[in-house]
Amino acid sequence: MPELPEGAERNALAEDCQRCPELAESRTCISWGNGPLSADLVVVGEAPADGDPEAEHWRGGNLTGMAYTSRRSGRKIRQVLADAGFGHDDCYYTNAVKCHPPENRDPTDAELANCRPSLVEEVEAIEPAAVLTTGKHATKTVLALDDDSLDGFLDSMLDPLQSEALSVPVVPLLHPSYQEVWLSRLGYSYDEYTAAIADTVTSVDDT
Repeated sequence: MPELPEGAERNALAEDCQRCPELAESRTCISWGNGPLSADLVVVGEAPADGDPEAEHWRGGNLTGMAYTSRRSGRKIRQVLADAGFGHDDCYYTNAVKCHPPENRDPTDAELANCRPSLVEEVEAIEPAAVLTTGKHATKTVLALDDDSLDGFLDSMLDPLQSEALSVPVVPLLHPSYQEVWLSRLGYSYDEYTAAIADTVTSVDDT
């Protein structure tokens, strides 16, 4: 079972943010990055989950105030990376958008752009060996820092890209909520997928 972060690991960059009025109105709280500031990897999700107030532990970022702390996605991606050899002390988790979008809709381009400075601030402070983006929107917002775009997300999966803006390699991963669907379609077993993550991250770390 992956380790749920403690509240003390919540890296709040501001007390409040009103740059996206619709998100500010819909959120319960801002879901900030969490994990060791000395982590080797920064793991970027898309947006915090709405949350499950009935859950005992994994209640979701909109309720915990910490990225990737939902049962469906947060616990799953932490387990994936642990199985790839990267445990709690190795990873800092954050989101492309820090507030829960209403009705679980996708974040807009403007919302992604508004949150990008916070993401840059986190990466610059942590100085990781690599940034792991989970899903299309997380990958899209990181590539936008270099004025780059994404033709096909699945084609980019596990294909390292160098971000000049962040001075770090970027490795796109599947979003944990949909990984079972896409793993089978891409011809990976779970063990093959975690092994491929380990091999890819190790290779970029050695360059």
